[in-house]
Amino acid sequence: KDVLSAAVPVALTVATFGATWWYVLIYNAPVVTTAAAPAAVVAPVQNPAPQAAAAAPAEEKPQELGESETELKSSEPQRSADGPPEEMSSVTEPGVAGAGKVPAHFFEWFWGLAAFSVLVLAYYFWRMDGEGLEILKELVVSVVPLGVLTVVVLAVILFGICTATESAAIGALGALYLAVMAKYQRQVWWWSLVGAIVGVALGWWEGEDFASLLVAGSIGGTLLGTVIPVLMNLRASAELRLNIKQATFLTAKTTAMVCWLFVGSALFSAVFALHGGQGLIERWVLSMNLSPMGFQFMAQLIIFLLGWPLEWTEIIIIFCPIFIPLLSHFQIDPILFGTMVAVNLQAAFLSPPVAMSAFYLKAVAPKHVTLNQIFAGMMPYMIIVCLCLVCMYIWPGMTLWLPEFLYGQ
Repeated sequence: KDVLSAAVPVALTVATFGATWWYVLIYNAPVVTTAAAPAAVVAPVQNPAPQAAAAAPAEEKPQELGESETELKSSEPQRSADGPPEEMSSVTEPGVAGAGKVPAHFFEWFWGLAAFSVLVLAYYFWRMDGEGLEILKELVVSVVPLGVLTVVVLAVILFGICTATESAAIGALGALYLAVMAKYQRQVWWWSLVGAIVGVALGWWEGEDFASLLVAGSIGGTLLGTVIPVLMNLRASAELRLNIKQATFLTAKTTAMVCWLFVGSALFSAVFALHGGQGLIERWVLSMNLSPMGFQFMAQLIIFLLGWPLEWTEIIIIFCPIFIPLLSHFQIDPILFGTMVAVNLQAAFLSPPVAMSAFYLKAVAPKHVTLNQIFAGMMPYMIIVCLCLVCMYIWPGMTLWLPEFLYGQ
């Protein structure tokens, strides 16, 4: 176990750089299609010129100089629209025109960061002692499973494997899988191996590619590794039945709360717009003659103050739609605004006097830890978040380069 725990930083580093290399140079590589090339070559043969000779008028009338050339040029687009020569104008598909572009200086940054990571790991293992190894083991047990689950939920959306709703189901199954593994680790490992073999076998039978086989094996291993141990121990363990019951009721309670928030926000937005509230706020903001920087500062300040008494769901669902229609007037990117709102809410949750995160931490912290100590420890992180907001506004490319690269905008 000590060796496996010590190997986790190396494995995470290799996986990060390997996934980056695969996505940029392999997954994002342009697909060369040769189907349009033969059509473009054969196209001139499929439209012989005698049609023009056959359509010559019986009576030749005097024409001005250059008139016949103009008619010939004007008739060319019509023939190209009706016949195959249109394929000669564009051999590549319009959606693939920007695909496969490697970012500038990618290789320099990639190998430079890889070398720096190797040096950091070497220094880390050189300075590691027994206490550091114990801390690493605790981090591996507590942080790595949740981190892997988060990466998987986001990766299946990013790579187009499933939609956001389906990825939420994958996250719920993964959370249940981790909960069952904490109690019945040996059974979960064995049934996960059986499920992975069954999933790969079914995918192989259907003739799927390697990526589909990997997904099928993961789904099969997670499903059987969760369901079978639960069914085997459900009748004998009263604690397991109680935990499943509590988790189900808490999930239903949270889901109902969020759904009613959406219903209330929809009613609020409809009534607010029907009575002219949206137009009133828009005219009020525009009458202030704010610059884009002034509008951003005002909006982020209001959201920061609302983050003290309100949860993030109320702010996102009720108050953010008030500012979103004004973004086009101030020429502010919606992705940049949304990202800044998310970071701003983190600062609001850390700032006293309310500081919901501080009260959450106080509820689980030892009794000798006071609330003032928690506030004092949170101040540096709140300053970092505020500096991050400033950097995001000054250098918006720091926030927008990844979405633009992933979606080819």
